[in-house]
Amino acid sequence: MGNQKYEIEKHSVDTILSWIKTKEVVIPEIQRPFVWKAVQVRNLIDSLYNGYPVGYLIVSRSHDLKLKDGTISKGQRILIDGQQRVTALTAAILGRTVLNKEYQERPIRIAYNPFAKEEENAFEVQDQSHLKSKRWIDDISIFFDDKFPAPKIAAIYVGKKCSDENIHRIVNWSKEYGFDIYRQKDNIENLALEFEKLN
Repeated sequence: MGNQKYEIEKHSVDTILSWIKTKEVVIPEIQRPFVWKAVQVRNLIDSLYNGYPVGYLIVSRSHDLKLKDGTISKGQRILIDGQQRVTALTAAILGRTVLNKEYQERPIRIAYNPFAKEEENAFEVQDQSHLKSKRWIDDISIFFDDKFPAPKIAAIYVGKKCSDENIHRIVNWSKEYGFDIYRQKDNIENLALEFEKLN
């Protein structure tokens, strides 16, 4: 293993999203547009919530690399692989729009049912029925909005015939679950060539 070109770290969803917000992790221009369907975003959230493995991310630090937003990197962590998953999280959890393959901005909202029993789906892609239902929280990004702290949301629902465990899980799951991150030690240009070969 003397020629190993990466180190492995484990980080929670909360940590990864904090890096996105502060631009500690950025997406290079070589990455493709967001191509996931909304149901794939829902499936990722559901898998993370239930503690299932959801793959890994590959990052490497670099200076002077052109980024997706047109700026130039200044030593941040460059996301080499995992853009679809990270973008899905920013859409569902941070409430950001995504740029699809037609280069159009669109929101992806995921609804949560705190009353869901074990055999029922706790998450669904938001539609009009969720906006009208008293059983659904129509947008999970509310749990991660600093203006509306999660404990306040929990206080609203706990004791109203929904599962207290479900409420505490949705409030805390992003701190408990996350991704393995492969931190590359190799030259960024070599990594870009490897990425293009595989995608």
